Amino acid sequence: MASTIRVTREFTFEMAHVLTNYNGPCRNVHGHSYRLFVTLSGIPVNDSNNPKNGMVIDFTELKDIVLKKIINQFDHSVVISNDFDKEKKEMMTKTFGNTVIVDYQPTCENLVADFAGRLKNELPEGVYLHSLKLFETAKSYAEWFESDNK
Repeated sequence: MASTIRVTREFTFEMAHVLTNYNGPCRNVHGHSYRLFVTLSGIPVNDSNNPKNGMVIDFTELKDIVLKKIINQFDHSVVISNDFDKEKKEMMTKTFGNTVIVDYQPTCENLVADFAGRLKNELPEGVYLHSLKLFETAKSYAEWFESDNK
């Protein structure tokens, strides 16, 4: 009987954000060095003629998916909510250039849930998104688990 295996790859990116109506210092534009851990599960390929023999997914393929769906969009960006003040939103877009406007408050918790949605349907057949862990600081992170979201 084949064993289900989990594989994880770490990604890093720089991103700024603003928390609308927040009552602390994060109401101001500020940035973080994010670390994202993507964990997938699946049964390794068992076919000696397949170049991916023994793999759940080729780590290069995983890297390409995460770069395309998350890193290339969010790295060195400033992320703001769609309900951010219109004038400030326009000013930030002009000032920062790479401004990502999302339909939620861009907290670590909401970002990790968004990232899960961006990745779930991009994986090869038989490979499943198990969990994501997004570190906003060295000591603070949010996690998303598929088992909690069925």
